[in-house]
Amino acid sequence: MDTHLGTSAAAHDEQAIRALVARWLEASATGDLPALLSLMAEDVVFLTPGQPPIRGRDAFAADAQQGQYRIEASGEVREVQVNGDWAYCWSQLVVTVTPLETGSPVRRSGPTLTILRKEPDGRWVVFRDANMLTLEASA
Repeated sequence: MDTHLGTSAAAHDEQAIRALVARWLEASATGDLPALLSLMAEDVVFLTPGQPPIRGRDAFAADAQQGQYRIEASGEVREVQVNGDWAYCWSQLVVTVTPLETGSPVRRSGPTLTILRKEPDGRWVVFRDANMLTLEASA
C-alpha cells in the first residue's frame, strides 16, 4: 500500500510540474512577469549559452523589464523525475523572440534541463534552469 501511495504522490507531482511548464509558456507568451516570478524560487539560477548566469528572481525581473520583445514558445516535456522535494524536467523547446519596435524575429530551439524544488506550501518552483537553445538557420 505504501508503494501505491508513493506512486500516486509522484504522479501528482509530475502533473503539477507539467502544469508549471505549461503556465510558464503561457506567461512568457502574454508577457506576464508576475506570473513568471511566482513560478521560480527566490534564489533561482538560469544558465544560457554564451551568457553569464542570471542569479535570483530580482535579476530575472530586471533583465525581463529591459527587453522590448514578444515571446512565442512551444515545447514538449520529454521527462520528469521526482525524488521527494526535488525534481528535474527535460523539455524540448522552440522559442521565437520578436522585437516590438524594429528587427527581425529570432528563433531558437533545443533542450532545457530544469531542476525544481517543492516549497513548504507544496508548490513546485524552478530552482535551476539550463537552457541549451541554439539559433535556427533562417529559411
